[in-house]
Amino acid sequence: MTQTTLLPSEPDLALPAAKPPAPRPITRIGPKPRWQLVDLRELWAARELLFQLARRDVSVRFKQTIFGFAWAVVPAVSTMLVFTVFLGRLGKLGEGDPLYPLFVLGGTLPWAFFSSAVAAAGNSLLNNQGLVTKVYFPRLILPLAAFGTPAVDLAIGCGLLFALMAWYGVVPTAGLVLLPLAAAVLALAAAGVGILLSALIVAQRDFRFLLGLGLQLWMFATPCIYLKPETFSDDTRALLPLNPAYGPILAFRQSILGGPIDAYALGVSALVSVLLLFVGLLYFRRTERSFADVI
Repeated sequence: MTQTTLLPSEPDLALPAAKPPAPRPITRIGPKPRWQLVDLRELWAARELLFQLARRDVSVRFKQTIFGFAWAVVPAVSTMLVFTVFLGRLGKLGEGDPLYPLFVLGGTLPWAFFSSAVAAAGNSLLNNQGLVTKVYFPRLILPLAAFGTPAVDLAIGCGLLFALMAWYGVVPTAGLVLLPLAAAVLALAAAGVGILLSALIVAQRDFRFLLGLGLQLWMFATPCIYLKPETFSDDTRALLPLNPAYGPILAFRQSILGGPIDAYALGVSALVSVLLLFVGLLYFRRTERSFADVI
């Protein structure tokens, strides 16, 4: 009788089956709802692009320059010198006030940020027409990324302002905590105007030439840069905050150099800035589809 011995089977040496690749996310490009002014989810997904564009503008601005970041404060300082000499001394507006140069610099610094941000945002679509016509991305990224260089200039300028305050022996007060609020309202106003102008310039290039002239006139229409609020009557002071740059520039200087914050001026200018931002986003949203065709 034959006995058969069954040996245990060898373990399965075959490699495990490879896992199927994870499905790639599907991006659907289609018309946005008419009620939606800004797609925050889309902007957040493109935040890396915004950062890269802003960093590119900053690096190009100071590339191959001898004085480097010193050029960031040249516009504000040169304007301060002009106002100090012609208005402060010849015009006797700063007569008896040894801190008048510091007073003017506290106004020209935020104005330089506002004007450069509006100009950069207004020309952002036209300056990046190669991207607009070839690649899909949220077009709103371009005017927002244009704020990178003005923000760096403002930060460097604030360092110079604090150094001059130490030179003059001026000690910052507790109102300094309101500086970010004033800067945020000023950025809000610049964003509203810049976004609106960026769409207008694409549609009609005449606005590009009017932009520089308009900013020059706007500076003189913001008298808190070079004049003290006490110079004006109560009725005039009630109307000046309708200029969206007036309230935040006034609060910016008051928060650094001391003095009571004009809550009325800051609040009214903030409301006007929100309205401008709404109008700018609305017009940008309605004309965004035609940018690649008419730019």
